[in-house]
Amino acid sequence: MVAPITANPPLPRELWLKRLHYRSWHRGCKETDLVLGHYCTARLELMNDEELGRYEAFLDEDDADIWNWLTDKTACPNPTYAALLAELKALQLQP
Repeated sequence: MVAPITANPPLPRELWLKRLHYRSWHRGCKETDLVLGHYCTARLELMNDEELGRYEAFLDEDDADIWNWLTDKTACPNPTYAALLAELKALQLQP
């Protein structure tokens, strides 16, 4: 069973956004740094607290798993990430 995503920001919103931005650009795997970094730059400010909580939970996943989900090498076992993965994939198709 998948744990529910909570929408309680652990920090004031401005600090929460800064932390998520940093975590998106500094993953340790250059490929996921680029995908998640560009996504957060384009989308983070527009997200509500529930979306931010889901994104933060997504950032807790292993880089190799995230990359495999993005490249469709493996299916993501967490259905709450489906919309986020679709957005990430769509963003990568834009020039």
